[in-house]
Amino acid sequence: MPELPEVETTRRGIEPAVVGRRVRAVRIRERRLRWPLDPDLERALTGALIDRVERRAKYLILRTDGGTLIVHLGMSGSLRVLDAATPPRPHDHWDLVLDDGRALRYHDPRRFGSAHFTREDPLAHPLLAGLAPEPLGAAFDGEYLYAATRGRRVACKALIMNSHVVVGVGNIYASEALFRARLSPGRAAGRLTRAQAAALVGAIKEVLAEAIEIGGTTLRDYVHADGAPGYFRQRLFVYERAGEPCRLCGTTIRQRVQGQRATYWCPACQSQ
Repeated sequence: MPELPEVETTRRGIEPAVVGRRVRAVRIRERRLRWPLDPDLERALTGALIDRVERRAKYLILRTDGGTLIVHLGMSGSLRVLDAATPPRPHDHWDLVLDDGRALRYHDPRRFGSAHFTREDPLAHPLLAGLAPEPLGAAFDGEYLYAATRGRRVACKALIMNSHVVVGVGNIYASEALFRARLSPGRAAGRLTRAQAAALVGAIKEVLAEAIEIGGTTLRDYVHADGAPGYFRQRLFVYERAGEPCRLCGTTIRQRVQGQRATYWCPACQSQ
């Protein structure tokens, strides 16, 4: 599914096109997403001026002068800005038609994404309230992660994918960050030293920042807001490279199922 870098790339892609524009119309072709779309969504958004586009975890927050649209891309969702007259493809579920003749179009083959409108503080919405710190924020540092690991027997990979500990670190980037930190994905979180916790935080920030800069990771359904794929996948060290030689030491990359997700690691580089 789109992970934090893909969502942030989408935010950056759509922001220049939608901020300062009014929503001329809302076209909904399919209301049955992960949760049914609000029956008043058309009325609530028509005529609204889009002020800002923000991100919290994997949620996009479109603030308008009349309320806020909270969007989650689910497993296969994407947002693109295109000419409003462009014929919809299958799985193009809704459009925000803008006053310049373009539209923000939501595409989602699996329909696991969602869109919610609120007139209250969006950060207090049940989906966003109580989320853990952002991985690229100052609150997520070595001391924070070290404290969060104390007494925890869970594997460190599972811990950093826990949205109650830190948001937005999905399977791809967890595997890559652990490789950069030279830590085994199966190591018990409670056994991390302060230095290792700091190294892991640094690796998470590094790999996410690089992926955002390059444009996310192309995996199956993900494309940019402009329809172009991301290229961070070319820099992956371990993810989906089982059986291939490690880019650093030449040892064969291994794979196993961990927490119902595929885990990839180099047994030589990640022996700790």
